Amino acid sequence: MKIAKFMASLAAGALIALPAFAVELKIGLQDDADALDPAQSRTFVGRIVYTALCDKLVDVTPDLKFVPQLATSWKWSDDGKQLIMELRQGVKFQDETPFNAQAVVDNIQRYQTLPESRRKSELSSVAKVDATGEYEVTFTLKAPDVTLLAQLSDRSGMMVSPTAAKATGAKFGDHPVCSGPFKFVERVQQDRIVLEKFQDYWNKDNIFIDKVTYLPIPDTTVRLANLRSGDLDMIERVAASDVATVKGDPNLVYADAIGTGWLGVYTNVGNGPRADNPMGKDKRLRQAFSLAIDREAAMQIVYDGTGLAGNQPFAPNSPWFDKDVPVPARDVDKAKALVKEAGFDRIPVELAVANNPVAMQMMQIIQSMVAEAGFDVTLKTTEFATLLDAQSSGNYQLSRSDWSGRSDPDGNIQQFVTTGAGLNDSKYSNPEVDKLLLDARQSQDNIVRKQKYDAAEAILNDDLPIIFLGHQAWIWAYNKKVSGFMPSPDGMIRLVGVKKSG
Repeated sequence: MKIAKFMASLAAGALIALPAFAVELKIGLQDDADALDPAQSRTFVGRIVYTALCDKLVDVTPDLKFVPQLATSWKWSDDGKQLIMELRQGVKFQDETPFNAQAVVDNIQRYQTLPESRRKSELSSVAKVDATGEYEVTFTLKAPDVTLLAQLSDRSGMMVSPTAAKATGAKFGDHPVCSGPFKFVERVQQDRIVLEKFQDYWNKDNIFIDKVTYLPIPDTTVRLANLRSGDLDMIERVAASDVATVKGDPNLVYADAIGTGWLGVYTNVGNGPRADNPMGKDKRLRQAFSLAIDREAAMQIVYDGTGLAGNQPFAPNSPWFDKDVPVPARDVDKAKALVKEAGFDRIPVELAVANNPVAMQMMQIIQSMVAEAGFDVTLKTTEFATLLDAQSSGNYQLSRSDWSGRSDPDGNIQQFVTTGAGLNDSKYSNPEVDKLLLDARQSQDNIVRKQKYDAAEAILNDDLPIIFLGHQAWIWAYNKKVSGFMPSPDGMIRLVGVKKSG
């Protein structure tokens, strides 16, 4: 009898506990995230996870407008050197630490001073940040910087628990504690990241998912197969070649948005000993490599008409695109002439590429194209996070990498090409480019900003520390049981308002 009562009690307890994970959403990602610390991370999929894990001071709408998240309002001083933000009250971090102005100060200072931080260049204009009230914070700038709001709408504005950050330091990513709608449960590298609903979230009434599991599946075919079988509820970056399949499946919903980012090939021009190679030392070879590529054909083949060919950090349909530097037509004869002028007949090149089918297909096409101009390209495939580590450390000659894009143009260029910037893996350095991009940051006149970006782009198009290839659309597919998802040009998967029926 006691055993029967015990089993009955156990069953009742299980029924009570079950609703905590009654609604689970499984999302297939193209890559595994790197460190789950906004200070250190740089992967696109990491940002997708943060969208659920870490609230920011400012968010971005699908039409790329800045809207409140943890900051409820803000204003600039007349001279543009101060940004005053009013903060949301009643917010807690996932370890119950209260969110207030001092927490913002602690976070910004961490991003500026942590040795491992990649946010330093993004916040380089900030001279100091002060708690000017319990729920008011004031950023004082070294010089006007209109891009700061954009930075605060991304990782530089993500608020992590000061308590947890102080306790764990550079190891914060092992068990991140933030202020978003979902809190960290576990991570198994290359397998899964699991989050569960944070019951004290300030906007919990609009969170309808109890558990979210992110699964890295680099193979787009396998990712789609898992979605169609029901093992996944949603996938990001559907291959363009699979769009017809998705649209033809009555159990799936298709969504897309033209992205703000770019596809490119990094060239190591100054990042350690491996920059000492012909491609790194002679811009004529980089120019030849670029001229040997038929961007229109490559984008059409790989992205099946869903993307745009490009040669700049801004897409041809962007108001920031410099029409005086159009996407170059393929010119093999001119490419050969440049190779010969540089003193070569054939040039061996090692090009690192992530081990996903779409990136591989693009690079195999380019490998074949540039061979006609004298480039013998060896493709080195690796997992994406490993590729990024190699880029950071300078262990590469050329490396194919993408940028997910930002709402402000500065976020698509400054941190990749200015001296000492956090994502300048080429270690390119040109004082004139540095000044032009700094001037663009400081002007609130978009006409002036455009002139500065155009001037910088003219130099970059000649030096080619990054060889831009094009701009892709973000494509999602999800089970028809999922509703409330809003596609956005930033490629994020925001779970506020998302539901999943039984």
